[in-house]
Amino acid sequence: MILITDILSLTLDELTQVLLNMGEKKFRALQIYEWLHKKRATSFDDMTNLSSALRKKLAQECFIGSLKVVRKLESQSDNTVKFLYELSDGNHVETVLMQYEHGDSLCVSTQVGCKMGCRFCASTIAGFKRSLEPSEILLQLYEAERSTGRKVSSIVLMGIGEPLDNYDNVIKFLNILSSENGTNMSLRHVSLSTCGLVDRIYDLAKLDLGLTLSISLHATNDVKRSELMPINNRYNISELMKACYDYFSATGRRISFEYALIDGENDSLEDAKALASLVKRMPSHINIIPVNKIKERSFTSNRRSAQRFCKMLCDLGVNATVRRTLGADIDAACGQLRREYEI
Repeated sequence: MILITDILSLTLDELTQVLLNMGEKKFRALQIYEWLHKKRATSFDDMTNLSSALRKKLAQECFIGSLKVVRKLESQSDNTVKFLYELSDGNHVETVLMQYEHGDSLCVSTQVGCKMGCRFCASTIAGFKRSLEPSEILLQLYEAERSTGRKVSSIVLMGIGEPLDNYDNVIKFLNILSSENGTNMSLRHVSLSTCGLVDRIYDLAKLDLGLTLSISLHATNDVKRSELMPINNRYNISELMKACYDYFSATGRRISFEYALIDGENDSLEDAKALASLVKRMPSHINIIPVNKIKERSFTSNRRSAQRFCKMLCDLGVNATVRRTLGADIDAACGQLRREYEI
């Protein structure tokens, strides 16, 4: 059986080896890499500075992946655009393009579904199917820019899936994204959100990529967090916070903590005091998120309660803000569109 190579998932070093194995000169790999990631070629026939023989050989041994846009929702209030993409195997993922004063930011998915089982999250309800290849993460960026004509200036790995549960493919994606011969996006413009896979946080710290680590915390004690987030049964809050402190010590990068506010669950003054105590050892930022309403859960909150909780934290000396709500008129929170489409 001949394996067809997913050429968009190859780093430049890997592509170079593929070309050398074909008997080609090393410089050809750089030409092809730039066609793929700078010029965004969708066919080998587009690569006009390659010989027809090489283009034919590439088409026989490799493929350039693609995503199909099956839904595209555009907000009438804030220029948010939500995409539902169909993958080559018929699975679906979501991507959200958001406009901020500093530029356009793209929230990408890293898996089809999620294993983590967080009780307030729509992404986990439809079940986990598989992890995405580096090319499938990258194509969310390429297709969003093609479809809208807008230039993305930052990436948030905060869509469907747990990025650190797809660690190797996510790291390859980041390598390709930041390559000076490709998209050349500084990883200081990338945020990676995790529910707290402690072992992978340590692995990430060793790489010192310069990205922003965002921790989905959502509770201040183990009993409550384990109820909301089953991952806490594997890595408790004490272990998670130690990993965060060690990450900061190793990289010098401020940690961002996401806190989905749920009425009656984690919104008391006691919760605010406990949260302030947890983060006091390191430079950090608390991002308070009014929980999204999903029909399978009874959790609720609103912007007013989020502002109230934010004031509690600020009064305690904590750097905290309430996340701006974008794309409310198109249900832009990740997981909802995929779940409704596949029902």
